[in-house]
Amino acid sequence: MIAIAESGSTKTEWFVLNDEGEIVNNFNTQGFNPDFHSANDISAALKEVDEIVRYSEQVCKVYFFGASCSSEVNIAKVKAGIQAVFTTNSIHVDHDLLACAYALSDGQPLITCILGTGSNSAYFDGEKMQEEIPALGVFMGDEGSGAYFGKRFIRDYFYKKLPKEMEDEVNLQFNLKWSEVRQVIYGSNQANVYLALFMPFIYQFKDHPYVRDIVEEGIAAFIDAHVCCFSEYPSKEVGFVGTLAFLFQDIVDKKLSERGFKLVKVVKGPGKNLVEYLIKYKGILDTSTTNATSLAG
Repeated sequence: MIAIAESGSTKTEWFVLNDEGEIVNNFNTQGFNPDFHSANDISAALKEVDEIVRYSEQVCKVYFFGASCSSEVNIAKVKAGIQAVFTTNSIHVDHDLLACAYALSDGQPLITCILGTGSNSAYFDGEKMQEEIPALGVFMGDEGSGAYFGKRFIRDYFYKKLPKEMEDEVNLQFNLKWSEVRQVIYGSNQANVYLALFMPFIYQFKDHPYVRDIVEEGIAAFIDAHVCCFSEYPSKEVGFVGTLAFLFQDIVDKKLSERGFKLVKVVKGPGKNLVEYLIKYKGILDTSTTNATSLAG
């Protein structure tokens, strides 16, 4: 059996495949980000999941694609957490951007973007990724993400800048106190996840001018920072993965077009597209491969 996981900061989607490549189980666990989670955090959380325990001795290969899994230190941290649970030594860990590139790719060059809890981008030439600028995270970057809009929403609420109808609804649905919000944002490692949790509420007002304006601002800021940096590359085609891009596809399309780029594909989550790509192009069902090595290249 083979386990494939695609992880953001909020959730991880797992697929378990049999030897014929058929999906025998598909489930979610919490998200893991090695910037915030230790190897012990990861292993402890996985050991609490019944599905993981059930397959831990049956899986012969694990492919894990996760947020912030781009440095050797973070990759080693995640790999150690997984190795403490699964009995196999064949464990591959790579960036969630690569998973998104695979899920969006038809073999042609593409600017790959993520708009979910956080945000990021890379240029995928069909084989390898090229990152022009780093993802700076929730406090310095993450433009256009759920955390970005949650931060704007919280700030406007406490600054008394929300439209009256939104403020009234916030007071009905939430009991927001700055002392408590501050503790979560500045006193824990879950600031990005907490801020992104307000996105469903914001989306309730998706047609309100306030929401349209902040979403247009945020997506434009993302494109200016994370797409326009690839303006000198051969392809101007752009693909997006993530709930935010999926929900606000019209704004994404509009802002890209204004800057000379073309939106060619949007998927809410990479999931099954990723699985299909790995089987078709990376030969993960090859039983002669005993160790999961780098897929990027």
